[in-house]
Amino acid sequence: MDVESIREYCLSFPDATEDVQWENDLLFRIGGKIFAGVPLDPAAPSALTFKCTPEKFSELIEREGIGPAAYVGRYKWVALESFNALPDPEIKELIRTSYDLVSAKLPKSKRTGKK
Repeated sequence: MDVESIREYCLSFPDATEDVQWENDLLFRIGGKIFAGVPLDPAAPSALTFKCTPEKFSELIEREGIGPAAYVGRYKWVALESFNALPDPEIKELIRTSYDLVSAKLPKSKRTGKK
């Protein structure tokens, strides 16, 4: 995967939005809450961050090229050092799970399909 394919995939989810924050981080949100982030600076220590379940977090951080995300690792966010850290289908599945986890925590009025 690359930045553009991740962007297309994240924006394919209902009510997903994107913006740039902290000068060079492309963030994907649902209901104003971040579900994935891609640093746009090529020198950044990570290529992609996302939320996952506690079980998946424990499994992923044991793998080479993956670690707890800076500042939010305690909330079960992981950081991939490169897009090659995982196969594309697994990255897509993990991004979808992150979207679902974040969406589920939103107030009912902000959840997908609710107005």
